[in-house]
Amino acid sequence: MQKRKLGTCGLEVSAIGLGCMSLSNVYGSNVDKAAAISLLRSAFENGVTFFDTAEAYGPFTNETIVGEALAPIRDKVVIATKFGFDIDLTTGERRGGVNSRPEHIKAVAEASLKRLGVEVIGLFYQHRVDPAVPIEDVAGAVKELIKEGKVKYFGLSEAGAQTIRRAHAVQSITAVQSEYSLWWRGPEAEILPTLEELGIGFVPFSPLGAGFLTGKIDTNTKFDSSDFRTKVPRFSPQALKANMALVDIVRDVAAKKKATPAQIALVWLLAQKPWIVPIPGTTKLSRVQENLGAVAVELTASDLREIEATTSKITLQGARLPESVLKMTGL
Repeated sequence: MQKRKLGTCGLEVSAIGLGCMSLSNVYGSNVDKAAAISLLRSAFENGVTFFDTAEAYGPFTNETIVGEALAPIRDKVVIATKFGFDIDLTTGERRGGVNSRPEHIKAVAEASLKRLGVEVIGLFYQHRVDPAVPIEDVAGAVKELIKEGKVKYFGLSEAGAQTIRRAHAVQSITAVQSEYSLWWRGPEAEILPTLEELGIGFVPFSPLGAGFLTGKIDTNTKFDSSDFRTKVPRFSPQALKANMALVDIVRDVAAKKKATPAQIALVWLLAQKPWIVPIPGTTKLSRVQENLGAVAVELTASDLREIEATTSKITLQGARLPESVLKMTGL
């Protein structure tokens, strides 16, 4: 597996990581703990060294599974986790909204260290910006955790360009995580130029558009009632119908390259910047192996120009997240 450096802080990880959120029932199906542990260990055996989790996934259960699965190899991998939602650290009750008060950040760090079974958190993201807490205070709290040896690298998720600049001035940011794919290219306007200027890496989540870019979802697809996509505007039947033109383009490129649509979506991201590391999520080892195969696919400059020319003619329909969730992002 190829390696990539996330920014200029020295963090090197596999070119494609693994998003672990899907192991916590967000797509409407329960994942057996033993199967999840097996998947994570197999992902490592196939070259993945970068695993993404969060206290909010579960809450708590995802970190526990990731920690147990990676315990035998914890010195060979980087585990990223997150703070920032208002969750009772004793009961796991979601109290609603966000909470990045410095004392809460430090308490979350202590709890995450225990659940993950590590002495230091590899990469600690603020999950969502907290408008009630100055970002300088957030960065300052993480800076203290870094000095104490409890956190190695600092990151932000779904933060705007000015927030990134203000935080970076207090504590160097190693990586910013936000949604980015051929289906959602919002970061290109301000986020990517800002990160390039400051020497910060970028970690796209939902690089396959929550499954849409794999070509396995169409207007006839029925989602389980507990699947989060049932609440996402761009997965409405009308939006799916309009957006299938994008999948058709990806399928055409995949056919020419003897690759899968998922691999084309991922290698397109890899081709954008050398400091981009996507974290597709899955519950199946076959999909992990398929995704990792993207690094062997080559998109030439001509291929990239063709993709740009054809996709630019499509007007994509539907918001990427429900309005209530979008309000919690800085984008």
